[in-house]
Amino acid sequence: MDIRLASTEDVEQLIKMRWDFTVEFDETKKEESYEVFRKEFQSFFENALNSRQWFVWIAEENEKIVSHIYVELIQKVPRPGRTTHPFAFMTNVYTVPEYRNKGIGSHLLSSVNTWVKDNDFEFVIVWPSEDSVNYYKKNGYVHCNEPMEYFP
Repeated sequence: MDIRLASTEDVEQLIKMRWDFTVEFDETKKEESYEVFRKEFQSFFENALNSRQWFVWIAEENEKIVSHIYVELIQKVPRPGRTTHPFAFMTNVYTVPEYRNKGIGSHLLSSVNTWVKDNDFEFVIVWPSEDSVNYYKKNGYVHCNEPMEYFP
């Protein structure tokens, strides 16, 4: 199993995985236009990689992506007397169903955690689904107070 950062060559597999991920949890999305989604995702992905603000970590077996984690760096406003480091927002954590419960996701998350430590990011935040809470707990994540939201 290879763990690495995604590149532009991975876009088609990542598009399909995002589609499958969405449809797995909401079958009504099957009725949406794959082509419209593909174009939107491709634009997002190209901009994300060029920004160096987004990082997409993948686990790959025989050139097939089987798991991924998307991380966006959030810059903080500097504060006097303190070195400011960004924090990481983790999202779109997904493993292809036939590769689940084999430690692949945990291995990928461990690689991301090491990268976070090596780069002195302040912390990682993730909003887990109810089904994934134990996955994060066994990988060193703890619950924090809920953030507040505003929906215009």
